[in-house]
Amino acid sequence: MTATVADAAVRVRGLTRSFGGRPVIDGLDLTLRPGEFTALLGQSGCGKSTLLRVLAGLDREIEGTVLVPRRRAVAFQAPRLMPWKRVWRNVLLGLDGRPGRPVAERALAEVGLGHRSGAWPKTLSGGEAQRASLARALVREPDLLLLDEPFGALDALTRLRAQRLVAEVWQRRGCAVLLVTHDVDEALLLADRALVMRDGVIAYETPVALDRPRSPADPGLAALRGRLLTELGVDEHPGDRPEKTRTAAR
Repeated sequence: MTATVADAAVRVRGLTRSFGGRPVIDGLDLTLRPGEFTALLGQSGCGKSTLLRVLAGLDREIEGTVLVPRRRAVAFQAPRLMPWKRVWRNVLLGLDGRPGRPVAERALAEVGLGHRSGAWPKTLSGGEAQRASLARALVREPDLLLLDEPFGALDALTRLRAQRLVAEVWQRRGCAVLLVTHDVDEALLLADRALVMRDGVIAYETPVALDRPRSPADPGLAALRGRLLTELGVDEHPGDRPEKTRTAAR
């Protein structure tokens, strides 16, 4: 993996990752543009999280070419906070150069959690813990932010607030974002482009060229939602899948 990208935030060519001789990712190509918010959908086990781990540098047992920025960060579904460290110390975990508490507090303030910087993780709500995890990613000043179903464990109202927060942070920061999700509505509310992963490759993609902020009730989302659901195998009608709109990445 080479962490240098010129005209793209991410460039992947011919990526293959196998487990026990079975390829989960099979010759995948992918380009993410600087500042672009991309959502990655797919059925469970299709390789979405594996791809994200590869981009994060957490999985290097691969074939192919992967070019990513040096400054990248990841937030997972589980906040993964260390219970024996205060929130602000969790935000600074793994950072070089021994940055001080003010650095952590600025990141926490950005996600609306500045008042909880000195708290213990066990006292946080689920939404607060996820915001602390996001602050830990943001404090790294990433050019690429990787989100692996970060809202999956949240209740419906907290999830909506967290989605809005991520959209606001992305618009302020201008970094490229790759969001792995199972939620089609979430993908359409947040992303500039939605991808569907199938059979180890990016099998379909569509731009989401709608004004922001978006609402689930926006009629412009209906056609996109139906198409993505079809590509994901929900109420799929083969006759409704025109070949010209499908993008294969082999």
